[in-house]
Amino acid sequence: MFDEKQLWKERFGRTSKELSRYLRYIFNGHIVIVLVFLLGTAAYYYQEWLKTLPEPFPVSAVMAVILAILLTYCPIYTFLSEADKVFLLPLENRLSGYFKRSMMVSFLVHAYLIVMGLGVLMPIYARVNEGDFSAFLPFLLIMLAAKALNLLIRWKVQYYVETNVHRLDTLVRYAINAVFLYLLFSGASLIFLLAVGVLFVVLYIYFRARSKERGLKWELLIDQEERRITSFYRLANMFTDVPNLRDRVKRRKWLDWLLGSIPYKQEELFKNLYARTFLRSGDYFGLFIRLTIIGGMAIYFISYGMGQVLMVLLFMYLTGFQLLPLWNHHQNKIWVNLYPVHGGYKEKAFKQLLSAILSLQTLMLSLAVWANGDWKGSLLSLAAGLLFAYVYTHFYIQKRLGTADKK
Repeated sequence: MFDEKQLWKERFGRTSKELSRYLRYIFNGHIVIVLVFLLGTAAYYYQEWLKTLPEPFPVSAVMAVILAILLTYCPIYTFLSEADKVFLLPLENRLSGYFKRSMMVSFLVHAYLIVMGLGVLMPIYARVNEGDFSAFLPFLLIMLAAKALNLLIRWKVQYYVETNVHRLDTLVRYAINAVFLYLLFSGASLIFLLAVGVLFVVLYIYFRARSKERGLKWELLIDQEERRITSFYRLANMFTDVPNLRDRVKRRKWLDWLLGSIPYKQEELFKNLYARTFLRSGDYFGLFIRLTIIGGMAIYFISYGMGQVLMVLLFMYLTGFQLLPLWNHHQNKIWVNLYPVHGGYKEKAFKQLLSAILSLQTLMLSLAVWANGDWKGSLLSLAAGLLFAYVYTHFYIQKRLGTADKK
């Protein structure tokens, strides 16, 4: 006999176990130390920035624009899989309890994000309002109620397969959320808050009535769930091998000129392979771009020289550490081992590519230091970064590659 409670319990337990297993690899000793350093640095500069806030600072508008994103963003974790289109579709009318539990878990996850987001922005509100933190709990409770309505509306919208309906829903809810939060943070009358709140109720009633004659869009729900879990696997794959990861390839034709510079020689085979993999497969190239941009922004807002140099080395380490899975990217492809090329060329090609990537990042981050007006710090960052790139690629990662240098 079918038991939807047992099904949900098994799905939730299996997913939780899978995620916790990979989270242990993600939050290892190295990353925890880096995160503590980054959070400590961010907290210090955040506190210093608060002291420089101008008197007429538009705190209500800023908080509304940012926190409305958290209210509008409403992924619902259903824990569905590809086979459910065949085996659970006939049981759709008996799965209401299953999806209610999924909604509850999704709400708890989003509630945590709202607590974190409001907690980060509340010091700005308190600074403008003479250190008053007493409004935190009322703001939080009202935002959680608004989040629940957003989730209910989003669930009904998922009965539509048309992408324009989903986009319109997102835009409309963001506008309503932003206006609602602005009124809330600016201390508007309760009547205005209730008036905007009624719009949420009207939206929910509208989509609920329109979705009664529609069935669940199983392919849409399964595709959304697979995208979310694939994103997590891609993150975890930066720290350990993930067999369940489905690799995606993007052509990026505009970068072909970089590949054209590699000589067409037998000994350059692995250099060509790793370069193409970095630019086209997985998320290696995107990771490099994101970390470089974030690092550049962080460095630009740090005003003391040695701190900038340390930040350059820190982001280089993060990049180098998270690009290490590139070494094993093709380990399960047997034809790579059939190439008539000496194995020493593989390690040499990987080290050369990683060294070139880190050197390029060093140059870009050093330019961020120079843009901040510290040309001496820029030169010091460039020299320290190039030295780090050499030591990291020729000594530090040697044990991780699991091979000895081949002369």
